[in-house]
Amino acid sequence: MDDIDAWVWWLIGAAGLGIPLVVTAMPEFGMFAVGAVAGALTAGLGGGVVLQVLVFVAVSVALLAVVRPIAARHRAQMPQLATGIDALKGKQAVVLERVDRSGGRVKLGGEVWSARALDTGRTYEAGQEVDVVDIEGATAIVM
Repeated sequence: MDDIDAWVWWLIGAAGLGIPLVVTAMPEFGMFAVGAVAGALTAGLGGGVVLQVLVFVAVSVALLAVVRPIAARHRAQMPQLATGIDALKGKQAVVLERVDRSGGRVKLGGEVWSARALDTGRTYEAGQEVDVVDIEGATAIVM
């Protein structure tokens, strides 16, 4: 064990921190792994043990302080491309069968959907264009 250089131990540590990064998908482990690689570089350049540990800590903390808030901001943003039923909200549909509070049919996005009126007092006749307000299950709520 004494024959192995310190930089090798740092790289083993970096690889060891990479495993939970892949398994748990926690980016913090990746930041610590990069800190361990920086410690290995310091050891490879002849830095002492104290300097190696300080570089590891400094790089890891710097990455946590800078990268983590940026990642959290990106994670909190809504996707720019709406997909699924979210993409249908706000679209226009054509009434195929009379739509009222109890139901009806509309053509939405090239498909026939069951629909019902948002306003329970309104009725939409065949051929009218309506706006999709929401989707509840397989029913388009229109107005």
